[in-house]
Amino acid sequence: MQVLVTGGAGFLGSHLVRALLARELEVIVLDDLSGGLRENVPRDARFVEGSICDEGLVARVFCENKIEVVFHLAAYAAEGLSHFIRRYNYTNNVVGSVTVLNEAIRHHVKRFVFTSSIAVYGTGDLPLMESHVPHPEDPYGIAKLAVELDLAAAHHQFGIEYTILRPHNLYGPYQSMRDRYRNVVGIFLNQVMKEKPLTIFGDGTQSRAFTYVGDVIDAMAESGFRDEARNQIFNIGGDAAFTVQKLAETVLSVTGARIDVQHLAARNEVTHAYCDHRKLAHVFGASRQTSLEEGVRKTWDWAKKVGPSTTPSFAAIELENGMPPSWRD
Repeated sequence: MQVLVTGGAGFLGSHLVRALLARELEVIVLDDLSGGLRENVPRDARFVEGSICDEGLVARVFCENKIEVVFHLAAYAAEGLSHFIRRYNYTNNVVGSVTVLNEAIRHHVKRFVFTSSIAVYGTGDLPLMESHVPHPEDPYGIAKLAVELDLAAAHHQFGIEYTILRPHNLYGPYQSMRDRYRNVVGIFLNQVMKEKPLTIFGDGTQSRAFTYVGDVIDAMAESGFRDEARNQIFNIGGDAAFTVQKLAETVLSVTGARIDVQHLAARNEVTHAYCDHRKLAHVFGASRQTSLEEGVRKTWDWAKKVGPSTTPSFAAIELENGMPPSWRD
């Protein structure tokens, strides 16, 4: 069976590709390498370099193969920055997604697995549940919700099956450390290797359920094939929430670094976000729950082999009104 993974050279995609290959599936990876690395793609996968916004390229990938399941991960997943790159956000995360979905419909793909985000919820009653009405507060969350709604409409009109996964705060090996706008674990570890202060927006009491990627990747891979996941939405991630301050303390403890924590002006973000995962457990079984210390240690062991990364500014900022000063440098 042939499966397509868009964004398969990125952090999460590279783990998913390995899990699919372990199931002896033929995996095709489509990625423009804007956020991923070619070396992240296993040799047993077939790699196609290009953008999901390139309609001709996407069409050729489907025409030249017999793809039965699509795992659509390609996106620019930076919630905070999405306020300042609105056109870029919607072009990549909505138009690009629809470009892939159109071809999946034309070529009678059985199931389209979409990696959404808990950003669709915005600020809501905790824990966040699939039954809650979404109220996204940033363009990234709005884009993800738009694609979710479009998938439901496409199923109603064309019959294509879908599964929507709403992951949150995943970290682990292969995570990009060259992005200053997202992936706080990667940012902190990169700062440690550069012997720079760990930077926290606000007082650090904002909380997230930081999730080691190995705890969820099997369920993600299985979601493309499990009958009970047909046309369903699942939160996917860890159950235990930690403050960003606690994460910083854990990073310092694991790495043994003797550097300061620097608090920057608070930015516009949801303060607390963590999910209920009972629906996921009912279908896929209980997931592993790697402790924060163990997960950070595994990621640190990998990061030391990679070494520190430069963190260039995003080249296509559209608006600077209210943008955090540290993002302008």
